[in-house]
Amino acid sequence: MDPEMAKKIEETVLEVLKNSDMDSTTEFQVRKAASEKLGVDLSVSERKKLVRNVVQTYLEEQQAKAEADEKAVEADAPEEEEEGEDSEDEKKRGKKGAKEYDDEGDLIFCRLSDKRRVTLTEFRGKNLVSIREYYKKDGKELPSSKGISLTAEQWSTFSKNVPAIDKAIKKMEARLH
Repeated sequence: MDPEMAKKIEETVLEVLKNSDMDSTTEFQVRKAASEKLGVDLSVSERKKLVRNVVQTYLEEQQAKAEADEKAVEADAPEEEEEGEDSEDEKKRGKKGAKEYDDEGDLIFCRLSDKRRVTLTEFRGKNLVSIREYYKKDGKELPSSKGISLTAEQWSTFSKNVPAIDKAIKKMEARLH
C-alpha cells in the first residue's frame, strides 16, 4: 500500500473514532464507516491491519490521557489519610488506601460477582458509572463489551427509581411464593 493511501486511511479512521461513542463502537463499525467515507475496501488484510493499529493506538492514547487527568485530579485532592506505603498485595490488586482501583485506573465501587463490577471512570471529560463484565487476559482484568455506562444524569435518574424497582421485585417474588 502506498504511503499516501495509508495516510488517508489513518486520518479517516481517526476522524471516525473522534466522532464515535467509544462505549459501543466496534472496530468493525469504525472500519466500515471509514471504508464508506473513502470509497475503498478496508477489509483487505493489509488495510484491515492498518485500521486495527490506528484504533489500538487511539485507544491507548485516550487511556493515557484519562489516567493523566485522574492523576492530576488526585494530586489536587487533599489526602484523606497517610498511613505510609501500600503493601505489595494492595498494589497488585490496584488498591490505593481504602479505595480499590482496577488495572485501567478506574475506581471500583463494588464487585457484584467475580466477573462483574461497578466502577467510576472518566471518558471524554464525562464521569461515567459503569456496570460491566470483566475478563482476564495476560494477568490483567479488562472490561468487556457486556455492560452499560451511565452519565451522572442517567445514574441520578436510575438511582431515584431504585425504590420502585425494589418494590416491583418484592411484588413479583411474593407472587411466586
